[in-house]
Parts: sequence; structure tokens; C-alpha cells
Amino acid sequence: MTTVNANGVALGIESFGEDGSPLVLLAGGPTMLSWPDALCQRLASGGRRVVRYDLRDSGESTAEDASAPGYTLRDLAADAAALVEALGGAPAHLAGIGVGGMVAQVAALEHPDAFSALTLVGTRPVAPGPQDDDLPDHDQAAMGRLFARAMPDWTDREAVSEFAAAGAEVLGNDARAARATAARIWDRTSSTEAPVQMANQLGMVFSRLDCTPRWRERLPEIGAPTLVAHGRRDRFFPVGNGEAIAREIPGAELLVLESAASAIPESSVSTVAEAMLALD
Repeated sequence: MTTVNANGVALGIESFGEDGSPLVLLAGGPTMLSWPDALCQRLASGGRRVVRYDLRDSGESTAEDASAPGYTLRDLAADAAALVEALGGAPAHLAGIGVGGMVAQVAALEHPDAFSALTLVGTRPVAPGPQDDDLPDHDQAAMGRLFARAMPDWTDREAVSEFAAAGAEVLGNDARAARATAARIWDRTSSTEAPVQMANQLGMVFSRLDCTPRWRERLPEIGAPTLVAHGRRDRFFPVGNGEAIAREIPGAELLVLESAASAIPESSVSTVAEAMLALD
């Protein structure tokens, strides 16, 4: 792991595969650890140079103020394009998961020459906040359970890991994997101070980020080959969101992961990797 300067900020990255191979850039959701190690390794073994990275205010990327970010969703999209240039991999296959999928959609629209293909995993075509009437909203029962929990001591690594595991169970994800990932995020966060740890674990910056103007109506402009992968059991962004994206991007392939929720489980790694490799 290292950092790369792009678009005036430092972005934490981790690389897999050979430098001369076609680049697959994985935008974090918000940290790079949203992308499983096994998926990165499988893509690399398929002849790709894989780089996963942390969005701003997460992991080892530039930390400003997650409670009042001085940048927009368009800036995060520009980060992705600038990172491709800094890595010398243009045009690259760009993939985004969760909130990283929103970044990836905007990046493909605003910087089309930087990207040769697009993968969108477990995301939706509108910004955080009120949902469009034709799109399924968060599962309200699950959200009630998720947000009714008492916050952990964010300075306690074990407490944070257990909090993440319990949240994964509510969302239908693998609790053991979530516990391990939360511990790794805790270790990689730039400070042990509670507000910083909380922002990294929950991706809170996105709830305060300026995401205007809307981009959903522009999805038909995307010309890059696109894969939309979505968990059938996703309670955070229900599968109808992925189905809508796939309908609105010309020629997009929809891959519904029957055993998955909002994270990519080990059982789906090979399926997602093969579909991504076939896209280029």
C-alpha cells in the first residue's frame, strides 16, 4: 500500500498484478477494503493490473473534515480520472461499489476518455437522501434495527469490530468478514480519535457531500461497456436500483448475485471476477 498524488490530493492505493497489464481501478466504498482481497487477486491472475483506492476522508487518502467536506461528488469523480492518468493506465476499467458506484457513474459521464469499461456493484443512480419514486428505498425494518443500535467506543478496536459484525448480520452480509474488515479499517485510519474512526467506518462524508446536479437522466450517455452487479438480498440498496441502472445505460449487463446482500461474499468472487474480465 502507498499513496499517489492525483487531482491535488493524496489517495491511498494498493496494487495487484503486473504494471504493464490493462488497468482495473476499484473505487472504494468508501475505503478500498470494500473490495475483497480475493477479487483483486482473481482479476490480477486474469492478466489485469488492479489498483483499489480509498476515497477522500477514508483510509490513507487525504483527510479534510468529514463533517463538512470542502469538495463535491464531481471532485471525487475527477480524482478517479486523475488517478488513472497518474498511474499511466488510461483508458482504464473503472469499478465502484456502494457509494463508490456513484462516484464511478459520474466519472464515466464527466471523464469518458479516461475509462474503457465500467462496473457498478451494489449502488444506485441517485445521490444519498430521498429516493426517486420508481426506485426501491432502503429496507425500513433493517434500517430501523441498524440505526437503533448504540454507537460503540470508536477508540476501541474490538468494540468497533463487533459493531461492524452486528451491522453485517442486520444487512445480511458475512459477519465474520465484516469484523475482520472493520479491524483492518481501524488499523489503517489516520487517527485513533473517535470522530475520525467513526467517519471511516460509516462513510459519513457521503451524507454531507454536495452531489448536485443529478446524473441519473444522463446515464444513457454512457458508452463504455458496463456491468451492473447487485445482490438479490441487498437491504441497503435493494436490487431494483441495480436493475434501473442496467436499463438506463445502453447495452449494460445485469448480474444478479442470488446469495449476496450489500457486500461481495466469498461465494460470488469468481462470478464477479469472470464477468469483469469478460467486459474488457
